[in-house]
Amino acid sequence: MRAVIQRVREASVTVAGEVVGAIGNGLLILLGVCHTDTAEDVELLAEKIAQLRIFSDHEGKFNLSLLDVGGAALVVSQFTLYADTRKGRRPSFTAAARPEIAAPLVDAFAAALRARNIPVATGVFGAMMQVALINDGPVTLVIDSAELRLPRRAGSRTDS
Repeated sequence: MRAVIQRVREASVTVAGEVVGAIGNGLLILLGVCHTDTAEDVELLAEKIAQLRIFSDHEGKFNLSLLDVGGAALVVSQFTLYADTRKGRRPSFTAAARPEIAAPLVDAFAAALRARNIPVATGVFGAMMQVALINDGPVTLVIDSAELRLPRRAGSRTDS
């Protein structure tokens, strides 16, 4: 699973002119599902995002997590995160999971965040959506469950 997370002051998703999900302070999570992803990826990514210290404390340092600040999450499925643009001019999406695989995993990811006491709003899987946000910082990160399994590089910082 691949997530582009943006720290936001507010975010919403609209389908056919109707707001279907909205949050205040928290994270907008654009979520892509790879054809090889499983429930293990769901749990790994949900835990990482819930605990990730990307909110500022009273000294302005990234010391607080989504849980610490009582923030919410807006989860929007986005298969285009698995675009392969290496050849030609039209992206290939063969690495993205088919809808019958991806939709349940996106739902499971939202449920995994809720199980961690995070309020979650969502978009509509497969719909044409318009996403609005007020980015806070801006702070934008990309997290990939496959990369989370890799060993840390020698000599890398070990901040916790």
